[in-house]
This record gives sequence, structure tokens and C-alpha cells, in this order.
Amino acid sequence: MAQIVKRAYRYRFYPTRGQAEQLARTFGCVRLVYNKTLAERTRAYTSDGRRVSYGESSATLTAWKKTGELAFLNEVSSVPLQQALRHLQAAFANFFARRAKYPTFKSRKKSRASAEYTRSAFTWRDGRLTLAKMREPLDIVWSRPLPQGAQPSTVTVSKDAAQRWFVSILVEEAIRPLPPAATRVGFDAGVAALATFSTGEKIVNPKHERADRRKLARAQRDLARKEKGSANRQKARLKVARIHARITDRRRDFLHKLTTRLVRENQTVVIEDLTVRNMVKNHSLARAMSDASWRRMRSMLEYKAAWYGRELVVIHRWFPSSKLCSACGALHENMPLAVRAWQCACGALHDRDVNAAINILAAGLTER
Repeated sequence: MAQIVKRAYRYRFYPTRGQAEQLARTFGCVRLVYNKTLAERTRAYTSDGRRVSYGESSATLTAWKKTGELAFLNEVSSVPLQQALRHLQAAFANFFARRAKYPTFKSRKKSRASAEYTRSAFTWRDGRLTLAKMREPLDIVWSRPLPQGAQPSTVTVSKDAAQRWFVSILVEEAIRPLPPAATRVGFDAGVAALATFSTGEKIVNPKHERADRRKLARAQRDLARKEKGSANRQKARLKVARIHARITDRRRDFLHKLTTRLVRENQTVVIEDLTVRNMVKNHSLARAMSDASWRRMRSMLEYKAAWYGRELVVIHRWFPSSKLCSACGALHENMPLAVRAWQCACGALHDRDVNAAINILAAGLTER
């Protein structure tokens, strides 16, 4: 039976000069409202011990628009500004529930420039999307079609550091589970081999960052030599951003293909609960771990398994998958990372990663 899920489709688009100016103005107003509201709520919380509600913040925003100093907020759609308040409210709710750290201010240079529009702030007609305060629809590159009959509920417009414009369209989609599969697989994440399966197959780490490391280092040196505030420095910064964007795009595409294959071919996928945040503190491995992007891979597996009726099992991070003999169950006390193959007293010869993947699968099947 198909399940209805909310799914975002992301596309590139090319704004006209007027649209680009309007969106840049909107991004700035969204950031200002978010930061100004955060400052007000922080002051109320630290000085008075009082929590400010979303309704109070919304009323304050209305008052700001009536002042001469902030009257320019009326030049952009009010919906993205209200959405900024809602995002801040959610950030505070997560903080007070101890699910996240205290909200931080948005930086003009470091934070992603984005604005969120709900149904009242855009028009969707005959496959053409027009945002509030704009006369012409966006020139979107439809790299893949939206589901037939889909009606967007939310549209998020963003611009990355490489000066590329994106629109993310949120729709409700009916996704049917895949036919049941007879196969199950254990998954051991690594650095040299991005993934080793209990079947013995190894997926070599493509090392996208390393492939462009020389080009990136050269571009960063050029950037460091440019005078601050100059047009040449801006050009050099854009060149660095484009290299980073290329690395990110290739990595994301590879992970999507790998996780989709795993979910399609196996009924059950078993992985380890790796604490990437702590593991990257190892400076000798941090760069390689970040390039492998294990956290994103797990996130993809989680939502794809939920969509397609598959089972994702996560075993405890302290399970000794590498030290345990998958043939006889003997536990070896020492297993340095440099040991890639070893022989157990029972005579079984093991590849370290394959043995770990087999043990991960066995442990996952017992925890179901």
C-alpha cells in the first residue's frame, strides 16, 4: 500500500536581474528579522528570565515595519519573514527540549542565503512558478519532472557560495513499497573502502575531496594573496566556492546511488551507530572521514528505508565487530587499525572489514 510522504525536489533556476535583486533583498530582510528577533529573545531570557512566544515576536515584527528605520521590510513578501520567525521558534523549542544548542546568529558571509514561501506567497499554474512581489515566473531547469498532479505546499529559494540559484519544491507524493527481497546485508563503513558488505564486496572510497585537493589548494593560495575588499578577491573567492560545490555535488550523487542500490537490493540493512562527531577529533583521520560523509550516508539510508518498506537496523557503537571471529565467535583483545587481515586460533583467515561486516549483520539480526 502506498504511503503519502512529503518530498522536496530541488532544481536550478536562472533569475532575471530584477528577480535576483528582489531575492537578494528578501534574503537580507530574512536574516535581519531572524537576528534581530534572536537578540530580543536572548535579552528577555537573560535579563528577565522570560520566554518570548511566536505570537509576541510576530507582533513585534509588525511594529518594526511601521518604523522609519525598518520600513524597507515592507518591500519584500511578508511570508518569508514570518517563516524566519517560525524557524527561530523551532530552534528555541529544540534548545529547551535539550535536542540542540542555543540558536546562533546568521552570518551574511557564512550562512546559507535562503527564503521560504508558503502557498499564499507563490502561484503555481501550468508548471510555472511565480513568487510574491514578482511579475514573471522563475526560469527553472526541470532536470526531472515533479510527480503527476503534485501541488507544491512550500517553496524554498536559495543561493549558494558558488552563486548558483536553487529552488526546492515540497510536495506530497505517494510512494509504493518495493517488492520484498530475500537478501540481507551488513555494512561496515571505512576510509580506504567506503563500504564493505557482508557479501565480501567492497566499495572503494572515491575520495572526491582528494581528487580536487591540488586545484583547491591552488585556488585558496590565490585567494589569500588578493587584497581584501577588491574585485579580484571576490573572483578568487568564487573560484574556491565553485571547487567546493563540485566536490559536494559529486559526493552527494555518489551516496545517493549507493544508498538507493542498498535499499533496492536488500530487505534488511544493518549498520553501526558511528559517532562521527567524536571520530573526526582524530586529526590524522578527520579529513578522510569528512570526505567519506558517513553521517549523510546514514541519513539517506534512514529515509529511503522508511519510504520503500525496508528495515534499517543500527547496532551499538561499542559492539566489537572487528575483534570478533565470525567463524567461531572468539573475541580478540587487541586489533590495531593497521591490521587489515588476521587469522583466528580456529584457523579461519579474515579480511578485517569483511569479518566486521559479517559480525554486524549477525548482531543486527539478533536485535530485531
